[in-house]
Amino acid sequence: MNPNIPARVRLIDVGPRDGLQNEKTPVPAEIKIGLVHRLQETGLQEIEVTSYVSPKWVPQMADNHEVMAGMQRKPGVRYSVLTPNMKGFEAAVSDRPDEIVVFGAASEAFSQKNINCSIAESIERFAPVVEAARAAGIRVRGAMSCTVGCPYEGDVAPARVGYLAGLMKGIGVERVDVADTIGVGTPRKVQAAFEATLAHFGIDDVSGHFHDTYGQALSNTLAALELGVWNFQSSIAGLGGCPYAKGATGNVATEDVVYLLHGMGIETGIDLDKLVDAGAYISGFLDRKPNSRVAVALLNKRAG
Repeated sequence: MNPNIPARVRLIDVGPRDGLQNEKTPVPAEIKIGLVHRLQETGLQEIEVTSYVSPKWVPQMADNHEVMAGMQRKPGVRYSVLTPNMKGFEAAVSDRPDEIVVFGAASEAFSQKNINCSIAESIERFAPVVEAARAAGIRVRGAMSCTVGCPYEGDVAPARVGYLAGLMKGIGVERVDVADTIGVGTPRKVQAAFEATLAHFGIDDVSGHFHDTYGQALSNTLAALELGVWNFQSSIAGLGGCPYAKGATGNVATEDVVYLLHGMGIETGIDLDKLVDAGAYISGFLDRKPNSRVAVALLNKRAG
């Protein structure tokens, strides 16, 4: 076995935020709270709960205060929220998140289309948010989107990823996610994106965030593990579509990642059966099967 492969992996479940934000069906706050409670009972130690964006843009997250106030927090679990600007951060502070997430793209075209400014300008906007969070004792994570491919530019060079990672480090971001936002990455490209990031951040401060649009997310997870990466993000039941690839799947399912890791003898502290239950709970509300091959197989086995 590759000596770099970690003995233990920590997963951040992004289902309640990244997973649900594109759902057309409004999900009531009590269902979101129920999902967070079920996720923390699985042994997950990090959950991305909600975001503080304008309800005009993301109506699904308009109940952020209600969800954060309604959760029964479990000791030892870190609850993170997305704050796109100072206004979002100010709204989030009273809800006492453990960590805020700021974001930037490794692609100039994506940055312009997504937030109407250049990469450098986006980082300038986040500098006061990061400073305010750190001063308040709140951790800061930086999500780096489009690290291997962009819907507008195509391939993204590792040098662009390194550039973004350096800017994030420069404003005080403590750790970063290397995200394949549209799921076009393959193992070597993903490793190159991580290598560029690791020039700025230590191995403990980088995580992989892979989308499964082209069915490569688990292969890309393995490629990151081979570099020693031991933090990953995934979404319960594979929640979260990819807005740039019609009908395509989005985030890799937490159940599938856990099955892979456990099969490799890697410790996660997560109970897979409880994870399948959590996925079945939210999928039941959304009236569809979980978008997880492992969950469907295990649910079929239970039914059999």
